[in-house]
Amino acid sequence: MANDERCGTALDLDDGVLDDPVGESLRGSHAHLARRLGGAATYLPGIATFATVGRDPGPGEWADLARLLGAGEVADMFSCAAQPPPEWEPVLVLEGRQMIWSGTGGPDRLDATADSEVVELGADSASEMLDLVARTRPGPFWPRTHELGTYLGIRDNGALVAMAGERLRPPGWTEVSAVCTAPEARGRGHASRLILELVSRIVARGERPFLHSAEANTGAIALYERLGFRTRKHVTFRAFRAP
Repeated sequence: MANDERCGTALDLDDGVLDDPVGESLRGSHAHLARRLGGAATYLPGIATFATVGRDPGPGEWADLARLLGAGEVADMFSCAAQPPPEWEPVLVLEGRQMIWSGTGGPDRLDATADSEVVELGADSASEMLDLVARTRPGPFWPRTHELGTYLGIRDNGALVAMAGERLRPPGWTEVSAVCTAPEARGRGHASRLILELVSRIVARGERPFLHSAEANTGAIALYERLGFRTRKHVTFRAFRAP
């Protein structure tokens, strides 16, 4: 089990699955959104580019992934530390950290009355979500990413100005992701409200929230810490282009 900061709460779940969150999600809660070939798996087109070759891949698993994706396609290996064969072209290396909710922070009662201004976002809001992501760049988000879990938003005079949602779902855990606020709506606490609403819903179903952040995004990390998240480990996000 990876080293983390224990909080002594009832939410004492096995965190070993967080060492391979993409693979654990594709084998579990997101199996219906996966495509597979041999020892490789990735999400269906339009949902996510995250891929897995297992925790200890050999040349066969990387060959399976190349065939599954197709020549020239990008495999976002997320936090997988395994290195592909040399014919795979690196396209992304980004330092980051994985954080888990400690069971403290935010309001005293997460089960309090839901925030009346927070709305659920679905397929009918996909174009708005994509527009907000394009303006704020919180990380990978595709036309069908909203199918990964619940996405919540806040509107101002009908316009979507902030959102956050659920992404990876390893057993017992749910990742909070796509936290973003339009420039003209920042400073109003929208991100905190959305994160805490997601945390409340995740905890209510007996799971524990976690998230990832780029190491350079110090403002976001500070916010997450104020809301009760603690660093579990530092990671490196990598992506490669298939030969």
